Amino acid sequence: MKQALPAAKTKRYGRLKKYFQILFLMLFVSLFVATTGGNVFATEGGGGAYPNGAEDFMSGAVPPPGFYFLDYLTYYKADKFRDGSGGKLMPDFDLKVTANVFRFLYVTKQQILGGFWGMHVFIPVLNVDVRNPFGSQSKTGLGDIIVDPFILSWHWKNFHLVTGLDIYIPIGSYDKNDLANTGRNYWTFEPIVGATFISDGGFEVSGKFMYDFNTSNSDAIFQGIDGEYKSGQEFHFDYTIAQRFGNWAVGLGGYYYKQTTADKFDGNKVGPDGFKGQVFAFGPQVKYDYKNMSFILKYQTETSVKYKPEGDKFWFKFVYAF
Repeated sequence: MKQALPAAKTKRYGRLKKYFQILFLMLFVSLFVATTGGNVFATEGGGGAYPNGAEDFMSGAVPPPGFYFLDYLTYYKADKFRDGSGGKLMPDFDLKVTANVFRFLYVTKQQILGGFWGMHVFIPVLNVDVRNPFGSQSKTGLGDIIVDPFILSWHWKNFHLVTGLDIYIPIGSYDKNDLANTGRNYWTFEPIVGATFISDGGFEVSGKFMYDFNTSNSDAIFQGIDGEYKSGQEFHFDYTIAQRFGNWAVGLGGYYYKQTTADKFDGNKVGPDGFKGQVFAFGPQVKYDYKNMSFILKYQTETSVKYKPEGDKFWFKFVYAF
């Protein structure tokens, strides 16, 4: 006669089964999208490892211990590529990017230095179409995976703080002869600090601050010459100013990006000013909380752009707490 499992073990088994079912579904969707054809854009000087503007409400407040799934769906369209003075660097440029990023976050009950220890992984799927004076190309696939095994978060009555080190692993597809690539072919190490202040009345100010250290791409091509390209260091942050009304929150958000050191090719600075990018973006955003889920919509338009595409972003973000 088969013995019944205790209620606690049955409940735990049910949770684990649900986790694995969702993980399998997300990986299946990733592989399906990656094998159905499409497009991606990633350049040495005009791109960056982090999708600026991804974080928003409560970006400095890591949730309580538990397991969470977050999904980021974004669409980006740009028809201008700016030079160092804000003029058009490319006369015939068009870029359309659709990306979905699956994020799995686990926060433990273990505390280190008073902060809760957590970890996460991002699995991006990219689909982009790009056209410039050199031609056009499209590609779809998995991007470079992001991991962070050591996130620490602290919580006070009206203030929250988080710190970590995101690591971008270059597993995405890359070919130096392609205009479009799903991977960047180099590692990025990104220290992060996030902070959120929320008043008793629901007024919120949040920011996620990052600084990127990039390794070299040893298999690059620049102006028809094969060599080693090293993208410069980058400072950037996502921000939100908002007000909560019950289950709703509305506000203004966006991002700021500034490349702090020059791009180099075979040890020499690229151009007279190192192809150092810059952009500021802003726009409205809204959030709705329902039981153990959150739904976020936002729009961001870019301005003050240098050495980067200039366009508009649309986001839909979904958060699920198990």
